[in-house]
Amino acid sequence: MKPTRLVLIPALSGQSAPYMVVAPDGAVLDRGVLVPDPVERPGPMRTVAVCPGADVSIRWLDLPPGGAAQLRAAAAWRLRDELAAAPDRVATVVAPPAGADQPRLVAVVGLGLLQAWSDYLEALGVRADVLVPDMLTLSEPGEDDAVLAVAFGENMALRGRRFAVTVQPDLVDLVVGDRRVMALQDPEVVEQALIQAARSPAIDLLDNGARERAPVRVGWRRAAGLAAALLVSPLLLVAAAAVRDDLTARRLDAGAVAAIAAVGPDLARDPDPGGALRRRAAASPPPGGVTAAAAALFAAVEGVEGVDLDALLAAPDDGMRATLSHPAWSDMRELDRRMADAGLAVTENATLDEGGRVVSDISIGARP
Repeated sequence: MKPTRLVLIPALSGQSAPYMVVAPDGAVLDRGVLVPDPVERPGPMRTVAVCPGADVSIRWLDLPPGGAAQLRAAAAWRLRDELAAAPDRVATVVAPPAGADQPRLVAVVGLGLLQAWSDYLEALGVRADVLVPDMLTLSEPGEDDAVLAVAFGENMALRGRRFAVTVQPDLVDLVVGDRRVMALQDPEVVEQALIQAARSPAIDLLDNGARERAPVRVGWRRAAGLAAALLVSPLLLVAAAAVRDDLTARRLDAGAVAAIAAVGPDLARDPDPGGALRRRAAASPPPGGVTAAAAALFAAVEGVEGVDLDALLAAPDDGMRATLSHPAWSDMRELDRRMADAGLAVTENATLDEGGRVVSDISIGARP
């Protein structure tokens, strides 16, 4: 057997990617960081890439016997009420059986995201043979009431018995319920989990039956450039405003922090109180529940010409997320205006240019 390279895909395309080279016996032969557009490309090697799990939905389903295509179709049918998405935009992956009469591990992810991650790895000079979400690098705990937790960037990967999800830290207690959270903070323990995932991944998101279909190009580099432009422009505007009237800006900032502190004292301690408030509102259960929020979203989509709803993810105690395709970047402003009439706010998590149309991943929550 030959060594395996394990690469951790970051949440943002401009960031570098940590990697390890693992020997067949589990020993670490090399570790370091891969950067986009390297001067010298890394050597060819079996590569297992770990992607952000927040963008992957995991379920355990009782599926009938069948071939790979039949299992994927059966899983997609079972999840039809949870995932409102066109078949050509979503990859459904069924893991190998864990044992006789055991539910099958099923993962669902957008094909656009799969292509984006592949584009990022290509920019690093590597190609993934296996792609696994971060929460599935953890093994199931021995106790039914325990949940293992490991931080990946700003999110927390959680793994319990037939339970796997990656969420923001402030949602952990809400998601795990009465189960005990066992945080893995020892770097050696986390590294051993990653090594085991590299040697024997729980699932391969690339094994989704889509290799025969034409790939969906999402323009990772273009999206990264647009994201950088969107980040830089507001900073320049804020700097200019501060130069013109620094004292007024300070008073406004202090007033805003005081208002946020009245809503949530813990939010005021965040380095970006306004952003923390928006994130909590986006992740909180929408007013009126999921049914009312879905109805408002459908009405808003129908009212904006050219907007199509590609996917909808919702849970009673969690926020609502959706993927929309639309002709113009300004369509999201009109959609947010319409959702405001129902007391809801639209937060854009990612926006990409895909084949002449704009694809937006959004969260729907209470308007602050």
